[in-house]
Amino acid sequence: MSRHTQIRGLEGLSVGRNDAGYEDIRRAVVWNALTPARFPDVIVRAASVGDVVEAVRLARSQRLQVAIRSGGHNWSGSSLRDGGMLIDLSGLRGCAVDPASATATVQPGVTGGQLTAELGRHGLAFPTGHCGSVAVGGYLLSGGLGWNSGVRGPACASVEGLEAVTADGEAVTCSASEHRDLFWAGRGAGPGFFAAVTAFRLRLYPSPGAITSTRWTFPLANVTEVTHWVTELAAGLSPNVELSFSLGTVDLGPKPGPRGVTVTGTAFAASRQEADAFLLPLRHCPLSQSSLSRRLDEPTTFKALYDSAAALWPPQLRYAADTLWSDAGFPTLLGELADVVDSAPSHRSLVLAPFSPAGRPPPDMAFSVLGQSYVVPYAVWDDPRQDAANIGWLREAMHRVEPFGTGHYIAEADLTAAPSRARRSFTADDWQRLRSLRTRYDPDGVFCSYLSPDEAVP
Repeated sequence: MSRHTQIRGLEGLSVGRNDAGYEDIRRAVVWNALTPARFPDVIVRAASVGDVVEAVRLARSQRLQVAIRSGGHNWSGSSLRDGGMLIDLSGLRGCAVDPASATATVQPGVTGGQLTAELGRHGLAFPTGHCGSVAVGGYLLSGGLGWNSGVRGPACASVEGLEAVTADGEAVTCSASEHRDLFWAGRGAGPGFFAAVTAFRLRLYPSPGAITSTRWTFPLANVTEVTHWVTELAAGLSPNVELSFSLGTVDLGPKPGPRGVTVTGTAFAASRQEADAFLLPLRHCPLSQSSLSRRLDEPTTFKALYDSAAALWPPQLRYAADTLWSDAGFPTLLGELADVVDSAPSHRSLVLAPFSPAGRPPPDMAFSVLGQSYVVPYAVWDDPRQDAANIGWLREAMHRVEPFGTGHYIAEADLTAAPSRARRSFTADDWQRLRSLRTRYDPDGVFCSYLSPDEAVP
């Protein structure tokens, strides 16, 4: 066994690169089937906060850089680094709900689906991510653009406190009154955060009494007319309606259909009547004669929303993604991307474009909204021989819209694409503050920073 795997009193599991089972554990670190060719010296599966403390202390003493993993959903596989130590927090799954104060203390390995189900037992909710299998750790650290964010804002705005292990191997509590700078950075810094978060204290909200969805799908050639129509009515919609575009293959039967543009409005309301009223402006479409399909005022549930996301992003496929904030309108951005989508080498690839995904202006924290519009191209495929073609398609999609860009979103940015990706995921002032805080809290570089381009997925 490697000398690096000897951790005093470890309750979990530790494997070195030469140990049996290492490769299976390494591949399981990334949910994406496109596993980066990066190899930690040692992987620690923590079973307790004590494991995290001891692992960080050992890494510090042996000059091993530490990467952190919660659920492995980062598209770039940021938690997987060459050399050093990977601490896997996915086994920390504690969730304590206090209905009286409408708060919960949640460990990083709890998934959005698990959290939603537990909160639902108490008539409560939280703006979890759109995929139920995403763990809260990386999601909250990166900001968290989730369900009903038009009302709730980014999920990290509802984080009231953090429990973290610092680069010195000390367990600390961070909030607006304790370790305020770490608390600021822990709400938005993403995979470059310079501590290991072992728990989040969350502010909760009443669970919606009804969720209703309306969806229109049109030929891709209609993208300009569709984006103009929806952009005009969006200003009059309730913030309780989550509104988005998607460009991709239309599901019209057992075989892949043509490429199209889909408009989806999902209303979160106190009652079915209120939800339907929220969606009323979407019910009357001046382009209805050209629609390929329509589904109006359909009741749904969080479970059904998660099931739809799971069908769109099954774990056995290969993925790459990138993001762009922009001050250009959707007619411009999606007009540019329509041709790229139409020529995608995989019928599974798509572009998502939500309206106001961060909702109301967030409080003072590392996460910030960097534009009026937001788009996310996803390359999705299954054949390893097509890796270069699909990653090339993603880069081409971004090349088409980057002239309109004002920044990126750290959670889903392709951090292997260019050295500017991480820096441009923050305002200039916030980037400088993050760098200053890293120097202060982690002067020896115990925790890994952001991925650099020379670590790109092959």
